Amino acid sequence: MTDFVIEYYSHEGYADLQTLKLMNNYATFLKKPLTLGMFVPVDEKGNILKEPKNYISWKSLSHNKNTSAGGGESTVFEEYKIYRKAEKKCLFDSFRIAYNGYSVVRIVAEYDGSVELSFNKNEKIFQNFNDVESLTYFNEIYLNEVALKKIGIHK
Repeated sequence: MTDFVIEYYSHEGYADLQTLKLMNNYATFLKKPLTLGMFVPVDEKGNILKEPKNYISWKSLSHNKNTSAGGGESTVFEEYKIYRKAEKKCLFDSFRIAYNGYSVVRIVAEYDGSVELSFNKNEKIFQNFNDVESLTYFNEIYLNEVALKKIGIHK
């Protein structure tokens, strides 16, 4: 299906351009290789970031909601900013680390414990899942606002 949509889009003229663009964005999104950073906050090297102490409380304060990473704030809060920046790169909602071992990370959806993925740290790949489309194996998996904007669906 995704190959068809991508090919269909390349020959425009069969539908309005906005619909074709949306179809192409979605198909391209489904073909994206899975990374750990799509589910949980990671650093530039792909290592899991530990949630800073009291992060949820800090993030809920109105003056911290949409501040830029720059500014004249104290370096004490740099850890919070780094975590928030990584969190904004996640594409799927409500995943948590269930196990973080030497070579494997297991993540689980908070809304359904049966939605579980294992990530091989050495090979930097998920076991049994290659791309976003492969996640259709699960009955429910939720995209966040970042992913919806990438596709072109604005909330």
